[in-house]
Amino acid sequence: MNNFTTPELIDEVKNLISYSISNKNLESSNFQLMHRAIVKKYFEAKNVQINYDEQTIELQLPVGQRKYTNITFECMDLERFLQSCLKKDEKSIFFYETILSHYNITSAA
Repeated sequence: MNNFTTPELIDEVKNLISYSISNKNLESSNFQLMHRAIVKKYFEAKNVQINYDEQTIELQLPVGQRKYTNITFECMDLERFLQSCLKKDEKSIFFYETILSHYNITSAA
């Protein structure tokens, strides 16, 4: 894997999110999958759907053991929202390293 420090790693994922949002050809990439995975990881949710035109996110949040509730909310700034979902715990950092590796993001240093 890359030898990023945690702040560098988070910055690289934020850059990838910015790139993926500003390049609207999401159909030809896995960016939608990446966006859903970030939301799933942050909220421990399932069945995440993102409507890019309406800037809404629909998901199922855990409310108990094997119990979920449906939530839909609007994002005024989807890019900023996705970036705010980044955590710095060890499992999340490994997840982000995997994302960066998948998109072939390497350190310039």
